[in-house]
Amino acid sequence: MTTFVDEVRLYLRAGDGGNGCMSIKREKFKPLAGPDGGNGGDAGDIVLVADPNVTTLLTYHHSPHQRSESGGFGMGDFRNGSKGADLELPVPVGTVVRDSDGEVIIDLDTPGLRYVAAQGGVGGLGNAALATSKRKAPGFALLGVPGDEAEIVLELKVVADVALVGFPSAGKSSLIAAMSAAKPKIADYPFTTLHPNLGVVEAGNHRFTIADVPGLIEGASEGRGLGLEFLRHVERCEALLHVLDCATLEPGRDPLSDLDIILRELDSYEVPEGQIPLTERPALVALNKVDVPDARELADFVRADLESRGFRVFEISTVSHEGLRELGFALGDLVEQGRAERAEETDQRERIVVRPRAVDNKPFEIRTEGGTYGTIYRILGRKPERWVAQTDFANDEAVGYLSDRLAKLGIEDALVKAGAQAGSMVVIGAGNGQIFDWEPTLASAAEVMTAHGTDPRLEERTRATRAERKAAYHEWMDAKAAAREQLEQERRAGLWQDADLVADQQQREAAAAANADAGHDDENAR
Repeated sequence: MTTFVDEVRLYLRAGDGGNGCMSIKREKFKPLAGPDGGNGGDAGDIVLVADPNVTTLLTYHHSPHQRSESGGFGMGDFRNGSKGADLELPVPVGTVVRDSDGEVIIDLDTPGLRYVAAQGGVGGLGNAALATSKRKAPGFALLGVPGDEAEIVLELKVVADVALVGFPSAGKSSLIAAMSAAKPKIADYPFTTLHPNLGVVEAGNHRFTIADVPGLIEGASEGRGLGLEFLRHVERCEALLHVLDCATLEPGRDPLSDLDIILRELDSYEVPEGQIPLTERPALVALNKVDVPDARELADFVRADLESRGFRVFEISTVSHEGLRELGFALGDLVEQGRAERAEETDQRERIVVRPRAVDNKPFEIRTEGGTYGTIYRILGRKPERWVAQTDFANDEAVGYLSDRLAKLGIEDALVKAGAQAGSMVVIGAGNGQIFDWEPTLASAAEVMTAHGTDPRLEERTRATRAERKAAYHEWMDAKAAAREQLEQERRAGLWQDADLVADQQQREAAAAANADAGHDDENAR
């Protein structure tokens, strides 16, 4: 079963902000007493904390998906939503945080250091907070902003003062067990440590940590064996202790050849920029297992060669504890020297100055992209993207409020300068984003239309005087009289006949004939 993990990939999802509430206060005799919708609560952040009590990333190996608490919804009667709790993820001191592309984000090498890996969403405002002197009772509220999503890689680099370097089964685990209270796995058969073990050593007034890291083999700098998994744990150590096995039974191996291979692999490993190469750091040599007669004889034989290379040599035995006291004091002196030098570098380190955002910093940018259906104008910026996420597009009043906010930010003027026309496709946000068919306001439309034609809404209009209106009326009446006269002359000339007039004439002639017949009958009767 896995007990130590020094690299893990985390998938973080911060909580969403709570939605604001749209509510109107209703009381007896006051059915519409004004807006009283509360604000939504902010969501919790996901924070990485360097904890000295944590030594492994095993917890996140089994639970790589982490999510913080969302904010509560706003309610009526001016009740705001609850704030989501932050999710703190304790990690070992010495954890390096990288993004999904492998770029270093932060190095948590100091106990208590905190880093916000995913920021929680902001809660939306209720209609009570949106009320103004002109908008006394808003019929909408803002939605909560979704939380950040992040994919990060945690890489553990053991923070220790001294690193034990040597071949597998050289006795490093036995040495750390003999010098400290650590209880690493030790057996009477050849095997290699699979994960670092830390131990605290007290030598007089010196107190330092010592790391038993996995064994090193030839080709480790190229990834053979545990390879880079071993070497990255050596980066942070102040000093190195080369543990050489003087009682090995493997053919072709001896302390000098083992040291040459180890130094070659250390020299081939590239440390991060600004750190001292591994071969240039203070180092001691421990000739181990001198409790064996043949091993002591070999240690006496190679001691002179090692000292001629500039190494300080100690003959030790983890069984009889021979030489361990002197070795502890020597390592303590190296650690104290390294700490003093590091303190001077810390004092000379350039301070980080946090400055406010520049006044002339643009809150957004517009990118022109070519698409299948024409030019696309993409708007990128934290403010417009957050405003779009807060808008309920099913509410026309909320959409109008968004339009006013974007116009005040200067987006419409920027679109005009970018060459956008009425009906152009505008996308706010990266990826799919929120798509709009841009319809400029009157002020922006004036700039668009005057550049490419005329707008009848902007043409100058003058009102006619009373005399002009009277003259136009008389002219219109004269034109109608002339038209009637012309029609009458054409009718008299027989060019056309009006069916109604002919029918009326026939009726009048029939009536006259009937009257004449009636008169003749009366005379005959007399």
